Formats: sequence, C-alpha cells, structure tokens
Amino acid sequence: MKKLLVLALITLFASCAPQGSHPDFDKNVETIKTLFALQGTEADLDAQLALVHEDIEWQPAFHGSAKIGKEAYRDYLKGWHDVMENVVYTPENYLPGVSVETSLADGSVRSYGTWSGTHSASGKTWELISYHTFDFKDGKIIAGGDYFDAGGLMASLQP
Repeated sequence: MKKLLVLALITLFASCAPQGSHPDFDKNVETIKTLFALQGTEADLDAQLALVHEDIEWQPAFHGSAKIGKEAYRDYLKGWHDVMENVVYTPENYLPGVSVETSLADGSVRSYGTWSGTHSASGKTWELISYHTFDFKDGKIIAGGDYFDAGGLMASLQP
C-alpha cells in the first residue's frame, strides 16, 4: 500500500511539472512586442500586417464581434490608430500557451497588461486592462484575440 501511495504521488508531481517552453516562444514574444509598439506609434500599419499570417482569424474586442480575417484586421487596427494617440501597452507578463490537443507548450503567447493613451477627438486620457492571445504558424500570428471592454472605453471617452 505504501508503495502505491509513493507511486501515486510521484505520478501526480510528474504530471504537474512544467512541460518546458517551446523553442519559438521567445521569438514569438518579440513579435508581439513589435506589434504592440507599432500599434502605439501608428508609424507603419503595413509593418504590423507583415507580422500576421494571410489566414489570420482574429477575435476583436467589441461585443458581438465575429472573428475576422486579414483585411478586416487591418481595418480594426487602423480604426484604433484613427481615434487614439500616444498609445502605450505596459505588459504585466508574457505567458506561454499550450496546445488544446496535447496540453504541451506550442509557441503561442498570452499577455495581460494595460493600454493607455489619449482619445484624439476629446483629448481625454485613458487606461484599460487587457488580455491578448496569439497563436503562430510559419512564424506569423495566425489566430488570437483582444479581450477588454472596448465599448465601455469608447463610451467613457465621449464628451
């Protein structure tokens, strides 16, 4: 009985042990940091789009939004560029994601953080806590989403 208990504990600890990071995780985090920095500077929308796969499926932050492809993702990013200035993402962390099928690290990235900036029309400054997911294929973002209260943010910025 004692041996069974020891064996069960060893199995439990082994199954809870971290599975190790994916070899592409650090590179993918740098891609996300670049995407976020470009969103803040509004310098080059094409540079942001170069980071995403042609077959991207993105979940926008707005209530009731369906997943969108690359052209709509472009419009989504540009929409934020058009109404906000001085945008900065301050990450709390960058976390490795796992495959749904295997529960092993798959190179995907998750991030909690805070966006801040100024609304162009009203001049009001804002801060917004957010969560983002990013899945990768061929070194580019293939899927993911923004999870924050976009509608509440926009409503709070009205005159």
